[in-house]
Amino acid sequence: MPSMISLLIHPERRRPNPPALRVDLRHVALAGMSLWAIALAVSLVLLALGHVTYQAPATCGAGLLLGLVGLAWERRNRAEYRSPE
Repeated sequence: MPSMISLLIHPERRRPNPPALRVDLRHVALAGMSLWAIALAVSLVLLALGHVTYQAPATCGAGLLLGLVGLAWERRNRAEYRSPE
């Protein structure tokens, strides 16, 4: 078995990488966004009760916005990552 340094110097000696899994990223993004939405609702209730500051709902809102960016990216690049190889 080659050493780690040998593999770093000569990457052609490594075993080939396994093929990447084909995943529908919409499901992943929507699952994450739903978790951020639940966290946003909880943090808004906690904010109304005075247990947290504005940072918790702002963080959850940022998570939702990043999820929307991820969905837009997925829609634009769907053909690239789901094309048959």
